[in-house]
Amino acid sequence: MNWKGVFPAVTTKFHKDGSLDMDLFFKNIDFQLEAGVHGIILGGTLGESSVLSQEEKITLTKETVDYVAGKVPVILNIAEGATQDALFWAAKAKELGASGLMILPPMRYAADAREVVAYFKAVANSTDLPIMIYNNPIDYKTLVTIDMFAELSECSNIQAIKESTRDISNVTRMINRFGDRYQLLCGVDTLAMEELLMGAVGWVAGLVCAFPKETVTIFNLVNEGKIEEARKIYRWFLPLLELDIHPKLVQYIKLAEYHCGIGSEYVRAPRLTLIGEERERIEKIIKEGISNRPSI
Repeated sequence: MNWKGVFPAVTTKFHKDGSLDMDLFFKNIDFQLEAGVHGIILGGTLGESSVLSQEEKITLTKETVDYVAGKVPVILNIAEGATQDALFWAAKAKELGASGLMILPPMRYAADAREVVAYFKAVANSTDLPIMIYNNPIDYKTLVTIDMFAELSECSNIQAIKESTRDISNVTRMINRFGDRYQLLCGVDTLAMEELLMGAVGWVAGLVCAFPKETVTIFNLVNEGKIEEARKIYRWFLPLLELDIHPKLVQYIKLAEYHCGIGSEYVRAPRLTLIGEERERIEKIIKEGISNRPSI
């Protein structure tokens, strides 16, 4: 598994009646692949995993694996409250042909460090799929500490970390402690270029769902050492990237996909589509971004 590159945390597309819209979903996937993304992540926060049925998750995974046909790895996110459910999805991901897993700490119950480590080890020891730990204490209230990662290092298939602590210096701390034992991917759009410059090798991205070319171009330019060229695009992108760090990031990013012609704004309850002043404000940011879009 090569964790280097841009990995879109793709949205799940719905029809107005709430059913899966696989045609629109694959239209977006086509744009991602054309832009040169390095993997696809299913069932994350942006994928509205918490409101998908088991059957829908299976359909989404199987059809995506079949559609992508090995062009890039397909990663399934696991965000469960029960260890037995996480084990089920690890086995199901393997069965459906996924290339790897992204895993959050236990949901709903605030597990302590010993319990979190045991949870991750249980999943890792149950599968040979490569794993990326999603470390997001801001949104999910559980910090996976450096000492916890030291314990997890004995699991060889725990290979990567989605770094979403919002502390850029944590990239340096991790590298100082572990060298290249873990591959670090930035999980916060507004910190991506900064973390790439400090040694992160990938970007689990959100606004890539609407702006794939720009996202991949920034990554490639940084990787090539063309920092000033990357900085110019990143400065244009930042007002849009800030849509990723709001509780309504799903609605905001889906609205951006809609205006870019590669998605719809339909979300599943309890989320609701935007209205009123909030909609006008977010559309203004999106439309200004589109009108000033750099030539790639």
